[in-house]
Amino acid sequence: MWEAVIRTILKGATPEERAKAAEQVCLTIDRSRLTEEGRMAAEEILPILAEDACELVRRALAVTLKSSPAVPRHIALKLARDVDSIALPILSASPAFTEEDLAEIVRIGGPARQVVIAKRSHVTPVVSESIVDHGVQRAIEALCANDNAEIPERCLQRVVERYSRSESVLSAVAYRRTLPMPVTEKLVRLVSDAVLDHLVSHHEIPPDIAVAIALGAYERATIDLVDQAGLTGDPARFVAHLNKHDRLTPSLLLRALANGHMAFLEHGLAERAEVPHRRARLMIHDAGPLGLRAVYEKAQLPVRLYPAFRAGVDAWRALEAEGGPLDRNRLQTLMLERFLSSDAVEFNVLQEDLVYLLARLDRQLGLDTAELAQSA
Repeated sequence: MWEAVIRTILKGATPEERAKAAEQVCLTIDRSRLTEEGRMAAEEILPILAEDACELVRRALAVTLKSSPAVPRHIALKLARDVDSIALPILSASPAFTEEDLAEIVRIGGPARQVVIAKRSHVTPVVSESIVDHGVQRAIEALCANDNAEIPERCLQRVVERYSRSESVLSAVAYRRTLPMPVTEKLVRLVSDAVLDHLVSHHEIPPDIAVAIALGAYERATIDLVDQAGLTGDPARFVAHLNKHDRLTPSLLLRALANGHMAFLEHGLAERAEVPHRRARLMIHDAGPLGLRAVYEKAQLPVRLYPAFRAGVDAWRALEAEGGPLDRNRLQTLMLERFLSSDAVEFNVLQEDLVYLLARLDRQLGLDTAELAQSA
């Protein structure tokens, strides 16, 4: 079989015929991946295809086997040095390259190669740093927009500093799935209104800035401190800032609890009661009726709201006892449903808090429906 294919590739009447034969043999190799036959075929045929004088033949190889493990590293590197129509497909997905290979291609290659590497399905920190150091703006923007790229914090900091006047680059950074807090802090001061709204609702904001936004110091943004209660990685620091500025209110603690932010409630009660977090946590989760009431009263929260807090903690404990992994959205939905169905909530919670929590439940149900539709 292979002899006939090679003859067609070498002596085909037209470039198109030769390219078609090359595509067929590459498809055969790809479909027989991980077999001994595929490996032997690749060793025999691929060097011939990579050396072919016809661009169509080399492109057939690069496109058909762009993500195949059958392509040896030396063949992939040869294709990566070829013209863009051949280099770009293999650079976009081939597993043959090492991260050092890709970093070097970024350094010496042109913008098109930098961009396609930045969009790969996985970009390591070494490659990301090379793109940040040597890439054109388009490549850096593509990298930041790629949530599958591992970008070290120091690199994101450099990007924000260097492109502080580029709305497209800053937006690409701001819309990443996760951001280090120091990067978020820099972005808050630089981005447009729409991007700022996204930042404060999807990323952890430094406590001093979150409080400043809540107090109106940042006129361009609004912030839901309940969302920040769920996002913060340092709840002790966050509640200390809120308390310092009289924002650690009973209403905020209750809303956070109803949304399932138990760590925030624990630290919030500890802060208001002036007791260590560990002690407050033990009292909140005391199986008897006295622990929560004791820390609640020490925190000087309204007597009227205690039954609602009790209902929230009980709902949390019931969900915990049921077990099973829950993502954040599903946990919030279940907490809100159980909390709002309690008689203690209906008769003791302020109307404005009920309206807020019902709106949050509507939003969570919408998110759950959207997730189900996507997975269907």
